[in-house]
Amino acid sequence: MSPEHAPVAWWRTAVTYQVYLRSFADSDGDGVGDVGGLRDRLPYLADLGVDALWITPWYPSPMADGGYDVVDHRDIDPVFGTLAQAEALIADAHARGIRIVLDLVANHTSDRHPWFVEALAAPPGSPARGRYHFRDGRGPGGEFPPNDWTSAFGGPAWTRVKEPDGTHGQWYLHLFAPQQPDLNWDDPTVQEGFDDVVRFWFDRGVDGLRVDAAPALVKAPGLPAFDGGPAFTPATWTDSPHWDVDGVHEVFRRWRTIADGYGGDRMFVAEAVVNGPERLARYLRPGELHTAFNFDYLHAAWQARALRETIDATLAAMATVGAPATWVLSNHDETRHVTRFGRPTGAGRDGTREPADLALGTRRARAAALLMLALPGGAYLYQGEELGLPEVEDLPEHLLQDPAWERSGRTVRGRDGCRVPLPWSGPHPPFGFSPDGGRPWLPQPRDWASLTAARQRHTPGSTLLLYRAALSLRRAVPDLAGPDLTWVDGAPAVLILDRGERFRCVVNLSGEPVPLRAHGTLLLASCPLVRHELPRDTAAWLTR
Repeated sequence: MSPEHAPVAWWRTAVTYQVYLRSFADSDGDGVGDVGGLRDRLPYLADLGVDALWITPWYPSPMADGGYDVVDHRDIDPVFGTLAQAEALIADAHARGIRIVLDLVANHTSDRHPWFVEALAAPPGSPARGRYHFRDGRGPGGEFPPNDWTSAFGGPAWTRVKEPDGTHGQWYLHLFAPQQPDLNWDDPTVQEGFDDVVRFWFDRGVDGLRVDAAPALVKAPGLPAFDGGPAFTPATWTDSPHWDVDGVHEVFRRWRTIADGYGGDRMFVAEAVVNGPERLARYLRPGELHTAFNFDYLHAAWQARALRETIDATLAAMATVGAPATWVLSNHDETRHVTRFGRPTGAGRDGTREPADLALGTRRARAAALLMLALPGGAYLYQGEELGLPEVEDLPEHLLQDPAWERSGRTVRGRDGCRVPLPWSGPHPPFGFSPDGGRPWLPQPRDWASLTAARQRHTPGSTLLLYRAALSLRRAVPDLAGPDLTWVDGAPAVLILDRGERFRCVVNLSGEPVPLRAHGTLLLASCPLVRHELPRDTAAWLTR
């Protein structure tokens, strides 16, 4: 078969739906989402029209960080189900034409992982401690951390242990919570152990792995001091000794060799917050990872110039390594974009408690979905965005579980507001999330009654029906499968892009309506049109 007629790998154009399992659907009434709940909702996801599911960690975990503190990478936490149920889910999804991507948490383990338990019981300098970063402290009695590194969740990145004899001893590194000790990727046991993890899941038919905190895996030799500022801001770091160190690429080349030994286009996607698209492209060079999340796009402000510059920079950087771009608006670590876009600036990086105009945010979010799904490459949806869910910003403080809340001295509420369980049906909580009225692990707002999937399925113009229509057209319109994008000059603050010869997307970020007659025949609009004009903060797809 000639190259121009070879089938395109699925991951180059896939729309992948992120499942935060705890909050997706509960099948057994304990208030926590599980594998059974996800299996029950596969028909919904197939009808939505997604190509793949990314499932957040379902491994045994004490849940110190929402499952990203893993005790066993080759099993399922009993609260979520069993390994047999997981294998059945993979088979059921494949039968519906849906691929499965799992989280690979390889920078750290839980502090209850057998390796770390063994390390605590072993003496300094032992092979067991060599799997992690144990160091003597500074000062006459070793009372100060080995260096000045800070944790992503606030405070120092080091915790001191008590040795088996009860004395204060060495310190161990954790770039995240203390319950998440960082692994030492120079250790052969770590490398070989994760080779086995990758093979374990590929052997069970998993189609891809999402590499959590990809830039963090390898640290500079000697763990030198680093003044990275008071906050954990990897997007601005350069020459950091613990983030985006060149040695990480050796790990990815090792894994790519394993993936290439399997049939069916097995893939990796990197979670890599780094300093610009050029640095990101280095993770996607031939022989390394396949794709990466586009945090620059997620954090771009709702402004025509910012969006176009981010899109152009992304496409240019990805072209240098032959990788597809990806686009994303929300995930389990970010303020939901309905709320972000409802702030006065529409800024993507949202650290404010400023009140949000949710009507404005919803209008912008619907337009942003059409823009994202019109771009070349792949796209990631976060569960609930197809329902237009906003961030829940008034969760009671005693229910907050994100480690950032306590580590910040209760000044940063963290990410729980984007992780509230989904509303499926009914007029009041738990909105069909749990059977028999079980209480979800986080409370749902009562006003979500108007946002349930069941209600939106029968409401003309709902956000759910908009997403279903857009995903259906994305598959049906041939021009949207290609790599080409051409910008068309238009009015200030109006984005007009063509994909091929017949498809056009128009996004109005200006303060005035935009006439659409000259642009072609309407396929889909993010809002009702009046006199064939596109209102502000809306978008439309047209055929020419």
